[in-house]
Amino acid sequence: MKKVAIVGCGGSGGSGGSGKSYLARELGRILDAPVTHLDAAFYDDEWNELPMEKFADLQRELVAQPRWVIDGNYNSTLQTRLEACDTVVMMDVSTVAALYGIFSRQIRHGAGHKGNGVHNRIHWGVVKYVATYRRRMRPRVMAKIEQFASGRAEVVLLSSRRQTRRWLRRVAAEHR
Repeated sequence: MKKVAIVGCGGSGGSGGSGKSYLARELGRILDAPVTHLDAAFYDDEWNELPMEKFADLQRELVAQPRWVIDGNYNSTLQTRLEACDTVVMMDVSTVAALYGIFSRQIRHGAGHKGNGVHNRIHWGVVKYVATYRRRMRPRVMAKIEQFASGRAEVVLLSSRRQTRRWLRRVAAEHR
């Protein structure tokens, strides 16, 4: 496991609540690999978006590296990460868990850029995206995983925070 793409329920501005940022930080530590939170690359401190062409170029540069952990959805550029990874982790938490995650993270960290992949900005669009993710976005993400990663990369589905912690312990034991 050297190149890991982490995807799952996420909201604009990184308020996804599925645990992608936490998983990315922990995997980066365990694997001794650089971690990129795509929200931190896409938004500046004033929430301005990087032009999509530059964002796509940045990701091509990132995935050309020998080791990496990248967390974030960005469906328009997901193919780049899926074609380059050896492991894809889908944070497949329930809608209730994801909604709880975005609100509890906002309470814990407050709004704005907090470093370590924490970019909180809850607004109606984020809540709607998270609330409809499993029905609207998940099938598209799963189809891309099937098309671009399945059969070539290990695909890991994690459906709860408890399952994520167990999986991380197993990965850590394997990489000692």
